[in-house]
Amino acid sequence: MKTKFYILLFSIIYSANLFSQEQKMSDAEIASFKQDVNLVSKKIKTLTTDFVQYKHMDFLSKDIETSGKMIFKEPNLLQWQYKKPYNYSIVFKNGKILINDEGKKSAVDIGNSKIFGRINKLIVGSVSGNMFDDKEFAISYFKSKGQNIAKFVPKDATLKKYIKQIELTFDKEEATVVQVKLLESSEDYTRIVLKNKVINAKIDDSVFTN
Repeated sequence: MKTKFYILLFSIIYSANLFSQEQKMSDAEIASFKQDVNLVSKKIKTLTTDFVQYKHMDFLSKDIETSGKMIFKEPNLLQWQYKKPYNYSIVFKNGKILINDEGKKSAVDIGNSKIFGRINKLIVGSVSGNMFDDKEFAISYFKSKGQNIAKFVPKDATLKKYIKQIELTFDKEEATVVQVKLLESSEDYTRIVLKNKVINAKIDDSVFTN
């Protein structure tokens, strides 16, 4: 009797673990996923969403948590506003990165920063629907309960030194990004969870003045 119980218990645990694990998409599923994302993305003119960012570092016992708001306006205006525990904002605009660190302002030319340029391209692409044709990344596709996941591995050796992989997690029903995860060359990573999305609300260009 005990043997049957243990076998049943093991089967339940194994099935649960198997069900929760990521599974590779078939070619047909990949095509369908891309089509869904592209169809939804073409309808998105603006996007505002709250986010919580978790910075995981091996030597820390607890992840560093920050939060704020992300604002996107087509074709490529993007702002990250960090509000807690500090005020810090980054704007991607006209080929530049505009930084406002609690009143201290600076600017970086995206053309001089491969890392920021490619990350910006991916994030904007996840909204605009142009991300899957990027020749700079090897892309693999997975599915799990209620979600689809696209994993991007940089082909550029320089970028690989800083970012091992970028994962974008999509809600299956909405076909929009709900999580961005940047895995660094070490075991450290940054995970950004997006929530409370507002699509196609009116956003003035002045919002992107940093």
